[in-house]
Amino acid sequence: MPPKYKSYNLKNFEQIPQVQKLSEEIRFSIKVVGNVLPFKVNNYVVEELINWNNVPDDPMFHLTFPQKTMLQPHHFDKMANVLKRGSLKEEIRNTANEIRMQLNPHPAGQQEGNIPELACEKLEGMQHKYQETTLFFPSQGQTCHAYCSFCFRWPQFVGIDELKFAMKESELLVDYLKEHPEITDVLFTGGDPLIMKSKVLASYIEPLLEADLPNLRNIRIGTKALGYWPYKFVTDKDSGELLELFNKITDTGLHLALMGHYSHPVELQTDINKEAVRRVRSTGAQIRTQSPLLRHINDTSDTWAEMWREQVKQGMIPYYMFVVRDTGARHHFDITLHEAWDIFRGAYNQVSGIARTVRGPSMSAGPGKVHVLGVSEVAGEKVYTLQFLQGRNPEWVGRPFFAKYNKDAVWLDDLEPAFGEDVFFFEKEYPGAAKSNNSSTVDLESLLSNVS
Repeated sequence: MPPKYKSYNLKNFEQIPQVQKLSEEIRFSIKVVGNVLPFKVNNYVVEELINWNNVPDDPMFHLTFPQKTMLQPHHFDKMANVLKRGSLKEEIRNTANEIRMQLNPHPAGQQEGNIPELACEKLEGMQHKYQETTLFFPSQGQTCHAYCSFCFRWPQFVGIDELKFAMKESELLVDYLKEHPEITDVLFTGGDPLIMKSKVLASYIEPLLEADLPNLRNIRIGTKALGYWPYKFVTDKDSGELLELFNKITDTGLHLALMGHYSHPVELQTDINKEAVRRVRSTGAQIRTQSPLLRHINDTSDTWAEMWREQVKQGMIPYYMFVVRDTGARHHFDITLHEAWDIFRGAYNQVSGIARTVRGPSMSAGPGKVHVLGVSEVAGEKVYTLQFLQGRNPEWVGRPFFAKYNKDAVWLDDLEPAFGEDVFFFEKEYPGAAKSNNSSTVDLESLLSNVS
């Protein structure tokens, strides 16, 4: 018998038998941080992926349960004091929102620079940053089987409508694709689109198939379901319907890629995950894997090498190692760019060529995906060598550029141009790009008036 799905959040997490054994201090810390950053976990993660004998140091516990140091000390103390006073829900919510607005809820120009328009109307549930790819946020896919504690889309889940991306109208997506023949790829994202029932997902995808768009070549689905609820593909009531939908996509000649988020080797090791992967691949879909590099979770070369080897063994394609984005609990997970490069290189040289499809470390910053190629010495100056894997201007892609070496740098906006240059080459077209991610410009008063 497959397990019955059970979800836990801030209201009922203390019902988890293993949590009841944790110290009162740890349980209170979960409540404090969980009132600011979203918290949700399910019974599969709790029972199959977390080693409770290693808590609180267990990587999967760290990945899914809020930790005290995910908030800065002054933010933690502020929320802790509110909870200790037994404050009303409104004060708790307002305090949480005040803290959230200081955590750069929409990094890399997501709201300012990525929202497309159709007939002079903004399509709030889409993003179009790179010319060949558009992101679509189905409104019924804006939650997840469990929330990753690092997630850069945490604002989707905290009840503030203006911080959400969501769209119901797949017809608008079709119309937009018709007007933009340069788009070849549609990425369904969230949240997690595979939280939806299969017939609901089909209602978004089938209009694309029926439209027979000559420019559309690839459909991507960003998902953590393989790692967090693999029963979705194996024993759930609509698992067969989901696989039929995948077959339908690939039978049209379109390429289907599941962008599988795996952050630690343990997610790959269960029998049910392996069976889910096998069934997805049997439909002709590919699984490409990605994760940020995270302090406390996967910050060693051996961990990444083990992940990549196992992914290849199961028929998946290692795709990206990301630098954790500058939002939310970023300070808790940060790794310097130099250390990130060392970890990547240390893992890369442990695997064979078929695992070296992976790119990284990569920063998804305002101007684009910036690849840290390494630390070099050029003309007597120690520098970072960088290039764009994706750019707001496609002419930037693949063009090497250099930044002064900064041993403490963790993000693009910590870097300055090398060799006496005033600005990076792309800043002439995208002014202030390297410094655009330092702070949030969200209007707190207007948001608090629209909390759902």
